[in-house]
Amino acid sequence: MTIIVADTTCGLPRKLVAERGIPLIPQIVMFGEESYHDDKELDTAAFLSKLKASAALPKTAAPEPSLYFPIFEAAGKRGESVVVVAPMSKASGTVRSAETAAQEFPGVDVRVVDTQTVSCNLGSLVLVADDMAKAGKSADEIVAKLTYMIPRGRLYFLVDTLEYLAKGGRIGGAKKLLAELLEIKPILQVKNGQVEPFEQQRTRKRALARLVEVVTESCPGGEETHLCVLQVEAESEAQALVEELKSKVPVSDIPIYELPPAIVVHAGPRAMGAGFFLE
Repeated sequence: MTIIVADTTCGLPRKLVAERGIPLIPQIVMFGEESYHDDKELDTAAFLSKLKASAALPKTAAPEPSLYFPIFEAAGKRGESVVVVAPMSKASGTVRSAETAAQEFPGVDVRVVDTQTVSCNLGSLVLVADDMAKAGKSADEIVAKLTYMIPRGRLYFLVDTLEYLAKGGRIGGAKKLLAELLEIKPILQVKNGQVEPFEQQRTRKRALARLVEVVTESCPGGEETHLCVLQVEAESEAQALVEELKSKVPVSDIPIYELPPAIVVHAGPRAMGAGFFLE
């Protein structure tokens, strides 16, 4: 048996993760001297409330290695393998934390997979891995499948405001002001394991229309593409996006995943996007 371990950056609903029995490791969010695990201590709704009231941008940190200890120890006692499906290492220290934890259990078969992605695409990889584990596939087979899928992942998202990128020092105040005056809505992409600019549009409506175009042109359709939508504080728009994509891409089910606090720190409220995998 192989145990699949996820963390909160995958954005999977807590109820779904609990029903599947997938261990979920929290990320850490810090407002000044106060720190929170973003699972039971601070969900997205509570985080957004604190974020909007905070003059300074909160900070994030990877989970402590010790959070993995009980999982690895239990797997070792049962003679099970563990596959940690982790977010992109270029933007998160989660891979390093899991690898550090694994060093404390040299007799346990632990595989830490740097998926080079995050959010809904990471969630899709977690579910694929868990389905394979429950079907009795070996850790070797699961890692091979993930390794095959990772470079085929495509993830695009748009942010509603540059305020949080400016607070984080990613852009200057003048550029933020100009973008607000021109109503520029950047579309970003996850590429080569990091967030990069894709293009920008004037107005949110145009940005959403362009997002639909990009997905329609690139996503081959079929359930194996694992097309999914991400959102935060944009539930109705996300549902409308799903319906439009269903009318253009041959996929019957397109789940909507909420962005977790560790990502909303940088993306801000009303961010949304879509992810999928090429065949």
